[in-house]
Amino acid sequence: MKAIQIAAYGGPEVMELIDSPVPIPKAGEVLIQLHCAGINYSDISWRTGKRGGPLPLINGSEGAGTIVALGPDVDCLAIGDRVAYWNPAMGSYAEFAVCPEFRVVKLPDRMDFGIGAALMLQGLTAHYLVRSVFPVEKEHSLLFHAGAGGVGQIVIQLAKARGARVLTTVGSPEKAAYVREIGADEAILYGEVNFTEAVRGLTGGEGVDVVYDAVGAATWEGSLDCLKRRGTVVYFGGASGPVPAFDTGILSAKGSLSLSRPMLGDFVRDGKEIAWRAGELFDLWTAGELKIRIGQTYPLEQAARAHADLENRRTTGKLLLQP
Repeated sequence: MKAIQIAAYGGPEVMELIDSPVPIPKAGEVLIQLHCAGINYSDISWRTGKRGGPLPLINGSEGAGTIVALGPDVDCLAIGDRVAYWNPAMGSYAEFAVCPEFRVVKLPDRMDFGIGAALMLQGLTAHYLVRSVFPVEKEHSLLFHAGAGGVGQIVIQLAKARGARVLTTVGSPEKAAYVREIGADEAILYGEVNFTEAVRGLTGGEGVDVVYDAVGAATWEGSLDCLKRRGTVVYFGGASGPVPAFDTGILSAKGSLSLSRPMLGDFVRDGKEIAWRAGELFDLWTAGELKIRIGQTYPLEQAARAHADLENRRTTGKLLLQP
């Protein structure tokens, strides 16, 4: 099979198209012929070595396709099932991938593979942020950084469906128009204004209840200053670099703030939890209440270009690779 392999850490150029043996499913695993693989910012962390791990590595943690083989002791899936999955063991930038059965979900009949892949890592992340880490309700206001991306587009819609007021930062007028189209109440152009001052101005000086921040170092202090008294910052990534060490006393000094640093794996611990989260997302999509924008689909051999576009903020919505 064709696959994208990383043999050394570095820039997008270290990803090479190779011929690799088709993996054989072990007990409790299925083999999926991939129609598409999702591209996520975490894939860049694997490529650059921030996540560590042994090399060589086939990148990619999510995909969607058709089951073509079963390992022993697979109980609930069958050859021919249309499925999507998230698998932290990686291996999705390829024509075939194996995955434990409990991480695989069947797709609704009307859902295409691209939407299914988009609702895996990014959809599950959005769901646990809004439903579990800080359960958003109609009385809440929130700020989400970089709302035109894959996670952001879903968080905006989930939060609006629950009645919250949603503010988000974006990098261009085009992205501002997009996030407003899917429900954001306010779009803040971070390159033109100080986002902290903008949030304060838009909330009558009070601030928001929660900030969801996956940017990290570049936004960390500003995120704290966007919060109202007893507000919460949910730091779930570091696209601009990790947050530096800090004195926790700053949280009390700024108004008894709370901090959460969640990871997806702790919110999809078993098949039941994955099925619940994916099921709610699938139901919303089927009902027309959740719209997913596929920003760009790249051929498998253009994985390096896809990473470069993502790193340079040239993208909107979900990015996919197509074997």
